[in-house]
Amino acid sequence: MRIAVGYLRSDEGRAALDAAIDEADRRGGTLVIVHSMRGGERDEAETVADYDVALDRVSADLDERGVAHEVKRFARGGSPSEDLLQAAHDDDIDLLVIGVRRRSPVGKLLLGSNAQDIILRADCPVLAVKPEKG
Repeated sequence: MRIAVGYLRSDEGRAALDAAIDEADRRGGTLVIVHSMRGGERDEAETVADYDVALDRVSADLDERGVAHEVKRFARGGSPSEDLLQAAHDDDIDLLVIGVRRRSPVGKLLLGSNAQDIILRADCPVLAVKPEKG
């Protein structure tokens, strides 16, 4: 089984990663960690470097735990939902895991929703998780 997770350095991203690791452990699957960056972001070089360090730490932790995994980094200008859906298609993913946050209906209307796009367009099951309230 191949399980993909959209990775962000946020509470939602950590919740998604933890859930994806649990699923990979439970199902004996391979975890595909997908990070998407649009490009053109302020302080882009620093942001890319920060994410590279964070993803390297995640990968080292998964190596120590014995979790089979791959890391895919996209910086081609697509939206996170487009990149995750493309990775799911290209890598024959069986389950997508995404982190979600609570947003108002107006916030969803004005800003769109990557989570909604993924849930509606994915060809495989999607597990949407929220971080614990803290």
